[in-house]
Amino acid sequence: MIYLRLFWEFFKTGLFAIGGGMATLPFLAHIGESTGWYTQSQLMNMLAVSESTPGPIGINMATYVGFTVAGVPGAVIATVGEVAPSIIVILIIAAILQQFRHNKYVEFAFYGLRPASTGLIGAACAGVIVETLVNTAAVSETGVNWAGLFNWRGLILAGILLVFTNWVKPTKRWHPIIFIGVAAVVGVVFHFGGA
Repeated sequence: MIYLRLFWEFFKTGLFAIGGGMATLPFLAHIGESTGWYTQSQLMNMLAVSESTPGPIGINMATYVGFTVAGVPGAVIATVGEVAPSIIVILIIAAILQQFRHNKYVEFAFYGLRPASTGLIGAACAGVIVETLVNTAAVSETGVNWAGLFNWRGLILAGILLVFTNWVKPTKRWHPIIFIGVAAVVGVVFHFGGA
C-alpha cells in the first residue's frame, strides 16, 4: 500500500508542479504534512542534498523521499510517479502537435502557465527562507521572543554566501570548486559551531 501511495503522491506532484524542480517544494511540503513521512526541517535537508547531486531537483527529491520511506523499491516507484505525467503529456502533445502548433489558444495557455510557475517557485523560496532564517519556535500565543526570533547563524551564512555569489567572481585563481568548498566548510562550521 505504501508503494501505491508513493506513486500517487508523486504522480500528482509531477502533474501539477509546472516550472521545474523548485516548483515541487510546496507539493513536497504538503506530502510531508499529510503523510508524516518527513518534517519540514528534513525536507530542507533533502532539498540541500538534491541540489548538490547531479540531475533535476524534482526527480532527485522524489528519489530521496521514496528511498527514505520505502528503500530502493520506494525510490524507483516515487521517481516513476514523478516523471510519468511528463511522459504522458509529451506523448500526447507529440501526437497532436502538428494540428495545434500555431493555435492561439494553445499559445495563450502556455503564456498563462508562466505566472503560475513563478508563483510556485516564489512560494517555495519563501518557505525555504522562513525555515532557514526565522526561528518559528520564538513565536507563541503569549507573544514574540524578539531576541530568539532570527536564526543569526543562518543570517550570517546567507550574508557570506551573498558576498561570494555577487561580488567575488570565479577566475583562474578562484575556481568554482573553491566556492563550493568554502560554502560547505562555512555550512559545517555554522551547523556544528554551537547554538
